[in-house]
Amino acid sequence: MPKNRLEETIFTIMMVLVMVYAMICYNIAIATGGFENFIFLAALGELPIMAAVAFVVDTFIVGPIAKKNAFRLFNPKETNPIFLVLGISVFSVLFMCPIMSFVATVLFKGGFTANTVSSWIQTTAMNFPMAFFWQLMVAGPVVRWLFSKLPFAKAQEA
Repeated sequence: MPKNRLEETIFTIMMVLVMVYAMICYNIAIATGGFENFIFLAALGELPIMAAVAFVVDTFIVGPIAKKNAFRLFNPKETNPIFLVLGISVFSVLFMCPIMSFVATVLFKGGFTANTVSSWIQTTAMNFPMAFFWQLMVAGPVVRWLFSKLPFAKAQEA
């Protein structure tokens, strides 16, 4: 796990890219009626803006809130680290999903209209199960494993 601000930034960039790309693919698949190969390329068009927004939101808003709430539930000195990781992950999804769903609703579903709120609620409801399970079962474990293979992470183990 990250030990300083630089490592935290690298870890956040990695997590944002994996989560945002998957969620964009998922939302394009919903919008087009199913998952097809073109979606992998189409998602790259939305990735820069959505990843930038997610990075800023996670770094300055959701990350600190998620950690604060997880540390309120689990004492870092007495708790198995996996519970801290899961707590932070769950709180991250809990806050990131509605925020990012709102951004996607405004940017990709017609801007601010009379139906923005209802569209946002529907988008959040559709995204939450995917975001939750993707974070806990795929993105979180894969990114933590990849992060542990980076040179500075290996140097800390020694």
